[in-house]
Amino acid sequence: MILGDLLDAHVRDDQGRRLGYVVDVRLVLDRPASGLLAVPRVHGLLVSPRTSSSFLGYERRDVRAPALLARWLRRRHRGTFLVLWPDVERLGDDEVVLRTGYRRWSPVLDA
Repeated sequence: MILGDLLDAHVRDDQGRRLGYVVDVRLVLDRPASGLLAVPRVHGLLVSPRTSSSFLGYERRDVRAPALLARWLRRRHRGTFLVLWPDVERLGDDEVVLRTGYRRWSPVLDA
């Protein structure tokens, strides 16, 4: 899988209802380093109900400047949520389907 293929994919729940678009992929580095780099794994997907554009890093709590851009992007992405990778039931052509009982998490990063 190429992670870039997930960006802009339509996200649907198990009933086929449209939830939004994948705007980012969250990775974690929780394994020991392999050579020069740690081995990443997919933690989850950020789903925006309104737009397929990126947060441009403004999902981080401490990013506030330029203020006008920060406010505009946060407003544009209101309702965005993180869905954990185990809640992804199926990947299709330009589509992600979530499993029954998936949970919505806050997309905000503290650091």
